[in-house]
Amino acid sequence: MKIFRKLLNNEKGATAIEYGLIAALIAVAAITAMSGLGEQLGNTFNEVNTTMATGQPQ
Repeated sequence: MKIFRKLLNNEKGATAIEYGLIAALIAVAAITAMSGLGEQLGNTFNEVNTTMATGQPQ
């Protein structure tokens, strides 16, 4: 019975899982933000390229 109580009171595994979930959520948020930023950055570079090639801003 002591072993069972000891296992129930051990929270090290739960804490590690919580930190893992937090890290995963941060990673998903970062990937989402970078995807949107990458698209905007690509559009900006394309506009600059077009302006430099034609000499006329769009």
